[in-house]
Amino acid sequence: MPFTKGDTAVYRRDVASQGQHLSTAERERLLRSYLPAPDSTTSPLKPPTASETHVKRKHRPRVRPFIKNKIHLLLYFLIQLVFGIYIRLRQIYHATGDRIIAILHYHHRTPEYIQKDIRNLSRIPEHLSVVLNYKSEDDGALEAFMDEVAELCAWSAAAGIPLLSVYEKSGILKSYMSTLEELVNQKLISYFGAAPAAPKLRVFAPNHPTSLSSPQLSPQIAAQRNGVTEFRGPSIPGIDLLLLSATDGRDTLVDLTKTLTEMAQAHKLRSKDITSDLVNAEISATTAVPSQDGRSAGHVARPQKEVDPGEPDLLIVFGPYVKLDGYPPWQIRLTEIFCVGDSGGDISGRGSTRVEYQAFLRGLWRYARAEMRFGS
Repeated sequence: MPFTKGDTAVYRRDVASQGQHLSTAERERLLRSYLPAPDSTTSPLKPPTASETHVKRKHRPRVRPFIKNKIHLLLYFLIQLVFGIYIRLRQIYHATGDRIIAILHYHHRTPEYIQKDIRNLSRIPEHLSVVLNYKSEDDGALEAFMDEVAELCAWSAAAGIPLLSVYEKSGILKSYMSTLEELVNQKLISYFGAAPAAPKLRVFAPNHPTSLSSPQLSPQIAAQRNGVTEFRGPSIPGIDLLLLSATDGRDTLVDLTKTLTEMAQAHKLRSKDITSDLVNAEISATTAVPSQDGRSAGHVARPQKEVDPGEPDLLIVFGPYVKLDGYPPWQIRLTEIFCVGDSGGDISGRGSTRVEYQAFLRGLWRYARAEMRFGS
């Protein structure tokens, strides 16, 4: 209720006199009529009853919740301890197995040793793809990363794999294609020897200017130029290196969708013409590589044409667990995926797994033993 004029005047007079006009009891009596009625259940003047005292005692800290909390902490610690021991034992087991394979099977930068390791395999992938993780914060990480790619190219060429695609999420390799090409050529020379023994390298990247290695003479043509009518040495096939990144996955699909939508709205393309075959052809064209430049008997160059490398037959993930990290999904519908495991890195994924020959070899062994089931 609002203050009355008389009570307001008395209150202001008391304030002006700095509390000398009214006593404490008079102030309480002046304000009591304007205060709400006191609640008997919450009145501080009423002494607590026995039941209220019992309720208050029930809310005091008890021993049972304390023991329950400690039991939960103990169980959490035991689970962490058991899981940690299991992870460490698994890492030791895998690392020991890799060391044994590294001792029994090592390439020694000799293609013949690599060919000996895969000689008894029932099949070799025509298109091998790998998923690598680049650690930019490490000193010299880019040089080490390129050296790993060069090693993979040399192993693939020695194993007779004509196409190797390397996926790295950031796509940093696309910015150093010429440097990577030179490094890979040097690695191939260290394995196979100088030209014409070394296989010809071609480096490609979707939506990127094509980079081709310096032309190398095939053993047959080199033999003819040296006056030898017939070449009896083995034919060394070339190897194509395809660089992929995250922009070649979802971003490519988004750009294709925008392009087809704009063409349909501009009446340059009918809506019924946008079929799954058209989308598949356009997507496949982003990762297409030129066909091998062949020559006829009269040394007339055949026209190059784009060919779809197809889905990878084998995808090796160099990491502790299978993490495709944005790999183009339409490229791996029927791909055999092999994960190296946590032998070369930690289970958390913070540490990158090393690219080692025994992991590459285990991937080829697993692919050769895999049972392909494509459904009915």
